Amino acid sequence: MKEKVVLGMSGGVDSSTAAYLLKQQGYEVIGVTLNQHESKTNKDIGDAEEIAQKLKIEHRVVNIFEDFEEKIIRYFIESYNNGETPSPCVICDDEIKFKILFDIADECDAKYVATGHYSSVEYCEKFSKFLLKGVHSIIKDQSYMLYRLDSAKVERLIFPLKPYSKKEIREIAKKIGLDVHDKKDSQGICFAKEGYKEFLLKKLGSRIKSGNFVDKNGNILGRHEGYQLYTLGQRRGLGINLSKPVFITEIRVSENEIVLGEYNELLRDKVQLLNYKFNVELEKILGMKLLARPRFSSQGFYGKLSLEDNILYFEYEEKNTHNANGQHLVLFYNNFVLGGGMIRMEYGNFG
Repeated sequence: MKEKVVLGMSGGVDSSTAAYLLKQQGYEVIGVTLNQHESKTNKDIGDAEEIAQKLKIEHRVVNIFEDFEEKIIRYFIESYNNGETPSPCVICDDEIKFKILFDIADECDAKYVATGHYSSVEYCEKFSKFLLKGVHSIIKDQSYMLYRLDSAKVERLIFPLKPYSKKEIREIAKKIGLDVHDKKDSQGICFAKEGYKEFLLKKLGSRIKSGNFVDKNGNILGRHEGYQLYTLGQRRGLGINLSKPVFITEIRVSENEIVLGEYNELLRDKVQLLNYKFNVELEKILGMKLLARPRFSSQGFYGKLSLEDNILYFEYEEKNTHNANGQHLVLFYNNFVLGGGMIRMEYGNFG
């Protein structure tokens, strides 16, 4: 009897090829596509259904738009309204996508859940357990996005794309006749195709008000279009012409002010972690040298965790400008994902 695996299918080349590879490996594949939109016409769903028919695997579509609106879109909007920089995909993977995939797996007695992520699950001797492990190319590695999955789920995950490059996956898809072999990768935020600014303008409306750009001493430098439309560290698109390059170094929500300053004012060597989650005992990794990635594209910086008055901090060995409130700091040991949390910074403290 074939082992069952529930596969998340987005209609893209990665998950479509993953379905083929899993079938080749002898699994009974059940493809699941999540529909975030109320529209009855969705090309990605159509592509996933077509692939499932071609590969002769079971396929299900699950409508999630109410849950998605409540848990992801609302979080996204309120994060910007609070002057933060959200990571909706991390939250969606944890609270919606994988939850549904594992629920379906349990319902149909499937031992495994699979996705088209570029990651792996391996046994870590130091912590005597299976953990997510990133692939060695940061450009390819997607383990950062999955850091909030707990150990019980991690042990049941299969990542069939682990040994391959994106180019190889496209070549396999073309060779076996999948029409999505040259389909473009999704860009930006799936629910804000028009861009996050336009999306926020539509959703927040009159809550977005113009205000002042100021320096750290409160001197007015110009006008902004609404603090929700800007992010920490931003340099371009400020609509202000000063005699030197300036960056957004702070967003003051209550005053509707955006502080502009020099690059070195973005440097931090210590951040607080909120809503953190680890798959190893926290006490075992306090003070240990770990690699921290404060954003998905970051190569990472070394440092250590500490607890001070029951508040968790990460202290970098070297200052960096990659941190922003609301983003996720993901911690690694020898490329194993240990966990992480949401970044909170103290403004005015430049390490």
